[in-house]
Amino acid sequence: MQIPQALFYSAQHLWTKPVADGIWEAGITDYAQDLLGDIVFVDAPAVGSVLKAGQPCGLVESVKTGSDLHALVDGEVTAINQDVINAPEQINDTPYKAWIFKFKTSDSDVENKLLSADAYKTLTDNA
Repeated sequence: MQIPQALFYSAQHLWTKPVADGIWEAGITDYAQDLLGDIVFVDAPAVGSVLKAGQPCGLVESVKTGSDLHALVDGEVTAINQDVINAPEQINDTPYKAWIFKFKTSDSDVENKLLSADAYKTLTDNA
């Protein structure tokens, strides 16, 4: 299982990284895609949607089950990855390149509200 050090994680198995001033990419982790199995559908939050930390904002479905996407922090969706919507299996192939949505956070302390790679590894090891 891959857990890149440069990313931040949520307990609900999403990853995020800053990509521009105040803009972050988000997707599901390698651990989550492995649990889900073959991903067949992604329902991303709409551009302009308001995100509330920990609240459902989208859905990922696999041949096994469906799983809600939970907002990592408060913010607003600025973009969705139409390539992943059209070919959701990309998440299984490259979970850390297949971002699902971008958001602008309204929180200046994102890094301290999320898990580091080491903390996320501890969480998944104890699951």
